[in-house]
Amino acid sequence: SSTIYDTIVSCDSYFWNGSTYTTSGVYDSLFTNVSGCDSLVTLILTINDSSSSTIVISACDTFSWDGVVYDTSGFYTNVYTGLNGCDSIVNLDLTINYSSSSYDTIVACDSLIWNSNIYTTSGIYDTLLFTSSGCDSLATLYLTINSSSTIYDTIVSCDSYFWNGNLYNLSGNYTDT
Repeated sequence: SSTIYDTIVSCDSYFWNGSTYTTSGVYDSLFTNVSGCDSLVTLILTINDSSSSTIVISACDTFSWDGVVYDTSGFYTNVYTGLNGCDSIVNLDLTINYSSSSYDTIVACDSLIWNSNIYTTSGIYDTLLFTSSGCDSLATLYLTINSSSTIYDTIVSCDSYFWNGNLYNLSGNYTDT
């Protein structure tokens, strides 16, 4: 008679002697050797499980994962080797939200209130806001400020004076915009 020990470490399952094993354990099979005697074969089996996980990420514009830059939402998969030597599958459920930008061109007299600020000088002004998904939203104002002017006319007239579509027959200070 003879006895043989077979020590195996496998990932997820192991096929031995016509059967598939999915759990660790000690399994025996009895055979007849070439001499007609019993031959006991003992399988000492360790099953290590592969692993799988999913990461859910929301990012603005791009996301870098394992050296690859993604700019489109999607479901991506990477396969690694775990500490036990088996596959470790990591899924990335990625949502890409995009930044935005807007431009306002405004001509105003004397001053302008824009984004809670008062502007009195022509120029280009930027303000950083955020979209509903938390990404940057750059708003740019192209502003031209025109200054109002005041003109004083001193008029001496007999009886009445016609000015800007109005007839005046009393002395006084009158204003028109």
